Amino acid sequence: MLQKILEYLFLEKIDKLKIEKMIENKYATALDGLIIENPVKSFFDFCKERENIRISRENGEDFPWSTDEIFQNGRFLNVFREDDRVSKSIIKFAGNLDENPSKLINAVFFARWCNRQEVLDTLTPENLDDPDDLKNKLESIDPWCNETAYPVEPVTWRGKQYSRIDAATRLFYEVKDSILDILESSNNSVITATNNINNEFQMQNDFPIFMAVIDIAWFRPDIIPIESEVPTGIGAVAYLDRLQNHLGLSSHQEVGEKMIELQKTYWPEAKRAFNPIDIEYLACECRKYYSYINGTKVFEGKNKFIP
Repeated sequence: MLQKILEYLFLEKIDKLKIEKMIENKYATALDGLIIENPVKSFFDFCKERENIRISRENGEDFPWSTDEIFQNGRFLNVFREDDRVSKSIIKFAGNLDENPSKLINAVFFARWCNRQEVLDTLTPENLDDPDDLKNKLESIDPWCNETAYPVEPVTWRGKQYSRIDAATRLFYEVKDSILDILESSNNSVITATNNINNEFQMQNDFPIFMAVIDIAWFRPDIIPIESEVPTGIGAVAYLDRLQNHLGLSSHQEVGEKMIELQKTYWPEAKRAFNPIDIEYLACECRKYYSYINGTKVFEGKNKFIP
């Protein structure tokens, strides 16, 4: 890890904030010592089996939907983001706002700060128009998803700090036009938009920003195209590094492009073609899967799948 940090410093490709993230990334060493002969094939094998599980489950077949003990016992997201519960809730929650981009941004950022299906399904975008009432509603329930797996820090805006609930209810309502301006001036780039928004928010972990930005692509691809290159989340680093080394490429973004191309060879029958966000997202899921094999992750607590 130290060697990698020094290499990045030498190449002037990383700033102090990113160094801190690398040092604190508890997932970065999850695959250390594990041999994966062909991480490209293993990636697509994971995708095929996980998608078969989704199809079997939705067809009403009985558990277990796989002979793989890791899939029987571990919790994994679906292969395609639009099939996940929270994604479905966000699409439903914000689905009629594509003609009002400011309200859309308010809704998507709120949704990703909440990130919990059970809460989103009880609300409508109209609830966002009364921040005080919305805050009272949220304070009477448990509004957030698993805060350990999906931490959301306070946000700073123009020198003032906002708690998670104040950012979700009041700040995004007040600054939605400013966020829209940032998005529209980011050259259709998820990476640029995420960085520019975080220049204001000053979050150590910008993952919730990234998720909100890429979600805009579902509704307004003219602002953020789904084909945009994406930054690397801390959970995906370990597996993307394996793919990068195996393929002899120079960046995770190049890995995304190559894996999209290789899908035509390894999984041509998939229901749709991958985009860069899919490769990043699934690299995180592959890291989780191989962490169980490597013994750096165990089936307990939130990790344990209970059918």
